[in-house]
Amino acid sequence: MKRVMLTVSYDGTNYSGWQVQPGRETIEGVLNRCISGLTGESIEVIGASRTDSGVHAMGNVAVFDTESLIPAEKFSYALNQRLPEDIRIQGSEEVPGDFHPRHCVSRKTYEYRIYNAPFAQPVRRLYSHFTYVPLDVERMRQGAAYLVGEHDFKSFCSVDTQAQTTVRRVDSVEVWEEGAVGIKHAAEDVVACSVQGSAVVEKPCAAGGAAAGRAEAQAGREIVIRVAGRGFLYNMVRIMAGTLMEVGRGHMPPERVKDILAACDRQAAGPTAPACGLTLVGYEFLP
Repeated sequence: MKRVMLTVSYDGTNYSGWQVQPGRETIEGVLNRCISGLTGESIEVIGASRTDSGVHAMGNVAVFDTESLIPAEKFSYALNQRLPEDIRIQGSEEVPGDFHPRHCVSRKTYEYRIYNAPFAQPVRRLYSHFTYVPLDVERMRQGAAYLVGEHDFKSFCSVDTQAQTTVRRVDSVEVWEEGAVGIKHAAEDVVACSVQGSAVVEKPCAAGGAAAGRAEAQAGREIVIRVAGRGFLYNMVRIMAGTLMEVGRGHMPPERVKDILAACDRQAAGPTAPACGLTLVGYEFLP
């Protein structure tokens, strides 16, 4: 018997979260079926992070026990032949038999992506949250600073949490802008072509400046909130993102975040941001 650890990436759009649920397709359920089919055993994986419905991951972790003769490092290749295209194993390795990913000291890193533009971009709708209201990134950074450290995050978790304590440690909260994304053209690139005899003649289009101006206006920007910590409550990162967006919109001052923490009241914080913008980007096991 050996214990195998998988690093799992997935697009969570079509799944009802990580954890097995009756009558629903989940990441854990798909992994259990595929590994069981490969080994001929009844396999149930143990996941490190139980992501919600619609949340994505670049590096979640799961372990399972098997008597299969397949080398641990080969499971990634074998499983990727069986898994659907929106789930992929990024690596597999053997770990000690008593290794449990949820009982180890670890640091998770999440990113929440916001597409900020006058109009939504359909190609971004599954992996970022769209808002047309301009966001002040500097104000969001100022508000984020109050979230770093060990605090009671009761205001930033679902009211029906079953956690024994709502005290958590957040190691860092970064907010940055990735620049203009979308349609963008320079005026001089807009030309008209005409045929004069056997020659093709190019000349600047009279509407070039206006067209470029409209295209420039359509360009948006992506704002990223990256949060790293030792453990998170249910919906904690999404509520943090929703609150920082309220700060960015000017609906509350950055220092209000400190008061929200002190209130220990879910109603004091901002809304829960949609799941589509959230990705678990890293999972680090600490000594």
